[in-house]
Amino acid sequence: MSHSATPITNPAVPAELPNDIAVLKELIRQLQEAFDRSQRQIGKLEHRLQELLKARYGPRADKVDPAQLLLFAQELLKEAPPVTPEPEPEAEVSPRPRPTPHGRRRPPAHLRRERRVHDLSEEEIKCPCCGEPRAKIGEEVSEQYEYIPASVFVIEHVRPKYACKHCQAHVAIAEKPLQPIERGLAGPGLLAQVMVSKYGDHLPLHRQEDILARHGIDISRSTMCGWMAACADLLGPLYERMVGQVLASKVVHTDDTPVPVQDDQRDKTRTGRVWVYVGDEAHPYTVFDYTPNRKRDGPAAFLGDFRGYLQADAFAGYDGIYATKLVIEVACWAHARRKFVECQQSDPQRAYVMVAMVRLLYDVEAEAKGLAAQARTKLRQEKSLPLLERIKAWLEQEKGKVLPRSPIAEAINYCLSNWPALIEYVRDGDLDIDNNAAENAIRILTLGRKNWLFYGSDRGGRTGAILSSFIASCKRHRLDPLAYLRDVLTRISGTPISQLDQLLPDRWQAAHFIITPVS
Repeated sequence: MSHSATPITNPAVPAELPNDIAVLKELIRQLQEAFDRSQRQIGKLEHRLQELLKARYGPRADKVDPAQLLLFAQELLKEAPPVTPEPEPEAEVSPRPRPTPHGRRRPPAHLRRERRVHDLSEEEIKCPCCGEPRAKIGEEVSEQYEYIPASVFVIEHVRPKYACKHCQAHVAIAEKPLQPIERGLAGPGLLAQVMVSKYGDHLPLHRQEDILARHGIDISRSTMCGWMAACADLLGPLYERMVGQVLASKVVHTDDTPVPVQDDQRDKTRTGRVWVYVGDEAHPYTVFDYTPNRKRDGPAAFLGDFRGYLQADAFAGYDGIYATKLVIEVACWAHARRKFVECQQSDPQRAYVMVAMVRLLYDVEAEAKGLAAQARTKLRQEKSLPLLERIKAWLEQEKGKVLPRSPIAEAINYCLSNWPALIEYVRDGDLDIDNNAAENAIRILTLGRKNWLFYGSDRGGRTGAILSSFIASCKRHRLDPLAYLRDVLTRISGTPISQLDQLLPDRWQAAHFIITPVS
């Protein structure tokens, strides 16, 4: 009888097992395959459950207990070169560090002071002993903050008319000042307030409608929505100048986030996309772009003829941009690290080893902080490059030891498949180890999305992207967006296209001699 004809009975009942050794081996092989499949499935489900629980209840930051990293210190120090002790320098008396301010601080000096004197009565001034008036020998001053609610007022634009009494004709009247919105009810200050409240302070228009109602002003949210669209159209040319400046950067950081968008053709929202592009220090602007979907056409159209370094996550939509060889891919070690942080439950040992090794890379970056680009490159070549070689060797070694479709295997494959982009940063001191600049910049959208919930249309997405760009760029320069936008909305209609650059946030700040306090 052939082996294939032998029936495989129920393995749960020992008496029903076949006696044929070849059949038993085949049975064991099948059971092992079934066990491996179930283990992979259980690992994936546990991994997904941990991600869902973390998203719902856990902290947002990918924090790792430093005590856990100590468990794998032996692994990290393996094959490390011996450390040559440096000669101790002569003892120097270092200046005493300045204490960190704590407790209640005095209100800043630039705030308006209102002096209120609380004096004794004439009877209380008299000396209880002799009855003579006591002389003033000084005073005690204490300060407290006070708040006056914002006020809304009406500006009457009066233009006297003139005519010739003799000719009974030739009526003359002054030109009406240019307004942000022609025949609009809102002035620049109110428009700037609504803009900053929604896109900077994440206050939806329906809440602003209620706030204005408390002032006795009836302005609907639909009216304010129209104002924002008109402001985006007005600021569009200046926004395009900021986009041009960002694309002139040597390094651009980019990231994206989904945003729900209302659609008249559906009974529910669809998913649009907002992309952030962060310019370098020579082009210090942060701009957003809206696309109806996440197709590669969006970033490809925005970047256009950009030439330089593009630092982003491993989104496949950028592959066509990198294929030209004119844009160099720079990957993000924060993304790579996060892959292993998410594997702490399914494979803690390998996850903690990798997280600890990435920590060593960031220790080098902390040492390089404040150095010039050339010095930073030299330091990375000396210290980061050997660490990266060890990390790659460890990844290739562990790849063959893990289940092919397990979470830890996906994390290892992510690093190895993106390895050239992950090590690009060590070649140029102007590059960053991660893409946190873009991730931090896009928070203004993710926080706002939790409050105003969705865009009303694709045009609303375009409006939000333009206005958020000005808010984010002002924040980057620690500039009051309300003062900036109020002045720009007042002047932009009368500013020639050739002079628009003077209204860019950093140049406006320099022209107004605004000194930004250090936070």
